[in-house]
Amino acid sequence: MSKQKHIENSGEFKGLKVNDGVPQPEIINKQAVERFKDLKKKLFSPQEYSDGIIKGDRTILSKAITLVESSLPAHRELAAKIVENCLPYSGKSVRIGITGVPGVGKSTFIEALGKQLTSVGNKVAVLAVDPSSEKTQGSILGDKTRMENLSADYNAFIRPSPSAGSLGGVARKTRETVILCEAAGYNIVFIETVGVGQSETAVHSMVDFFLLLMLAGAGDELQGIKRGIMEMADGIVITKADADNILHAENARNQYQNALHLFPVSESEWIPGATICSALKNTGISEVWNMISNYVDFVKTNGYFDKRRKSQARYWMYESIYDTLKSDFFNKPEIKDSLENYENKVQNGEMSSFVAASELINKFLLSQK
Repeated sequence: MSKQKHIENSGEFKGLKVNDGVPQPEIINKQAVERFKDLKKKLFSPQEYSDGIIKGDRTILSKAITLVESSLPAHRELAAKIVENCLPYSGKSVRIGITGVPGVGKSTFIEALGKQLTSVGNKVAVLAVDPSSEKTQGSILGDKTRMENLSADYNAFIRPSPSAGSLGGVARKTRETVILCEAAGYNIVFIETVGVGQSETAVHSMVDFFLLLMLAGAGDELQGIKRGIMEMADGIVITKADADNILHAENARNQYQNALHLFPVSESEWIPGATICSALKNTGISEVWNMISNYVDFVKTNGYFDKRRKSQARYWMYESIYDTLKSDFFNKPEIKDSLENYENKVQNGEMSSFVAASELINKFLLSQK
């Protein structure tokens, strides 16, 4: 390597000398680095992705989920083929939705229950939806940090996904991700929501068992009951039932149990129950799983399990139609070019919102011909 030149060492500068710095070494094996970059960018065929997923290849599974979450048309087309290939190998898991207010301990609870399930031979997938910033669309994706022990478990797969502004924080492609995880052999799938809100409706429409986590000792427990959430819940768990909070947790459980009996019997004919647990002390976790197992046995026996799965498939067909139409509409060049003009007219009071929407839709329909 040529010697470094320093103008400070020229004769015009008296009493000043700058030594040569440490020379920058050449990058070792540039070709290997380039091959690695190419490998990261390389897209496989749909069959290669689905074969890898069915074999349980976690790397291929992660790459396929990234395609599912992508908004690029080429990626969406490839992802659709992968999901179609994996569909015959899916549907054999128990899908569990978990919700609760922020701070209730959803991640800690899932880790405790997940570790218990993997210890007896189950394969657990956790799809945790992280809220995206409305301004930057950025997301922390910190669930692997919160579930440190479970993320290191070979029989567990944790996939935090940004909500990307979709309804209530539920990732748009969560249902397709469930199919891929099931095809990869995960027989228990947890879907953790951001918190109590609109997202519960979407999660409820893609799971078999909907679990509501609640806190005790934070005031009147019954104030925390929202009729819509309670009616969706197949079970309630009072978390953090340890130390001085055990008595509060037991009182809360009794109140929630009494409240659950006030609701009419659901279509499944299952009567929801309430229990307590401490994920920190690992107490009450077995009771929670027994509740879920009893529910699954009950609804499989009376035929509701299959009926609900079919109803959910129909629901998501229509959701996919709405989502695709919305995406196609806003990505159409004719709409993109006209949108700002119509926005200005609406904001300036020159045109009503309804007329503007109608004209834009007509413009979109004409562009389809």
